[in-house]
Amino acid sequence: MKSYTIHLIRHGITTGNLLGQYVGRTDLPLAPEGIAQLEDLKRHNSYPSAQVFYCSPLQRCLQTLQLLYPGAQPTVVDGLRECDFGDWEGKTAKEIAAEDESFTDWVGSGEIVTPPNGESGGVFMQRVCSAFESIVQEMMRSGTSSAALVAHGGSIMCILSAYGLPRANFYDWMTSNGCGYSLRITPGLWMRSMVAEVYETIPPRKNSEQNSERLVIDLAREAADRAFGKKEQE
Repeated sequence: MKSYTIHLIRHGITTGNLLGQYVGRTDLPLAPEGIAQLEDLKRHNSYPSAQVFYCSPLQRCLQTLQLLYPGAQPTVVDGLRECDFGDWEGKTAKEIAAEDESFTDWVGSGEIVTPPNGESGGVFMQRVCSAFESIVQEMMRSGTSSAALVAHGGSIMCILSAYGLPRANFYDWMTSNGCGYSLRITPGLWMRSMVAEVYETIPPRKNSEQNSERLVIDLAREAADRAFGKKEQE
């Protein structure tokens, strides 16, 4: 039976990443450091090929796509945007904690907290998952077997925590800028259980055995350790 692969890639570094800020709706471009990092990653690694491309509408994702896949003509998907952090937008964890006690509760306990005047976690998850399901349906309808999707850390974590196999928690799927995961979708399994096999990292991890549940979970946790902070996604 035909299978479909979707490569999820997080955008490059922005000034918000460098400053440790919560940046969601703000349309930041890549920082010079982000451009240099992506060029270095591409020079030393092989990014997966794809027949079609999907992208968040924010410029940091569009720029990343063009750097990694020059000349690609992406389908822009509004639902892949990062979470709207409301009054927390553009602030560091220290700045938010000084003015909002609920933020400290969120960091300390993992409780679901909606940023003041922002987007709730449930709404964010529903928005991103709806967009991803539409992409899968379109690929199956058209017979397109491979796609690259450039989005945000939070958007990728939503997708993987909802559909990824092996199962892992939301923050276990945090990945570094310019990196990500490859998914394999089998129609029968997708129609029955709406799950997708996470079979490799992006860039590929050298000398590693693929299709190992323990390996993928370890890779996800290693990526989380490398990221800027457990709850500081962009």
